[in-house]
Amino acid sequence: MSNVRTVSDTKRDFYSHHTRPINSIYRRVVEELMVEMHLLSVNVDFEYDPIYALGVVTSFNRFMEGYKPEADKQSIFAALCQAVGGSCQGYKEDGEKILLIARRLSGNEIISWLSRPTSIERSLDLPNTLSAIAENPKFKYSRLFAIGLFTLLEEADSELVRNQKQLNEVLQEISQSLNLPQEKVQKDLELYRSNLEKMAQVQSAMADIVQADRKKREQRLQDKNQPETSAPDDMISDRKVRG
Repeated sequence: MSNVRTVSDTKRDFYSHHTRPINSIYRRVVEELMVEMHLLSVNVDFEYDPIYALGVVTSFNRFMEGYKPEADKQSIFAALCQAVGGSCQGYKEDGEKILLIARRLSGNEIISWLSRPTSIERSLDLPNTLSAIAENPKFKYSRLFAIGLFTLLEEADSELVRNQKQLNEVLQEISQSLNLPQEKVQKDLELYRSNLEKMAQVQSAMADIVQADRKKREQRLQDKNQPETSAPDDMISDRKVRG
């Protein structure tokens, strides 16, 4: 009998940790991320690494931007990590450590590190994260890993990621060095950026709706509290004459 956890097990675990309802707009984001993390966690070839952790944290933060109530975001993220046997603090700390490196490097330096890890990891006082990936023929690539790579590039050189041609060339170089599926990396990142734009549009539309609804409520309250208009003086005089 198999002891491998199912998606249903993970979802049940998640909702036992986070018991509050999730805003309908964001529920799909949370559940898709949960399923993706689950499928990786039960894959025999998958190995957790800080770039993947950074991808998870970045993906969650960007797609959940604007979530209300804000306090629930921490609970949701903690439940996601716990549901796949992880720690939200661990994900955040590992992602932040590798992100700090990107902040210390220029665009060319980060490309050099990601493309030729063995030549620079020692000077950065890093474990052999990237060289181990490059030398692992069974490395389990994931979209979240690609998002982690993209985040490192974006942090080191924001202009680089805005130039699609240059970005594709860099991704090709990194993919060849780390033995990643180049076309899949590019497609995953194109979809990621496209989905971020769509989510931003939805969030903007929702903000407009909320603001319009607030104005309507304020106007109704103002109308309710406004005193009734008195009758004009000539109408009062006319009534007296008739009386």
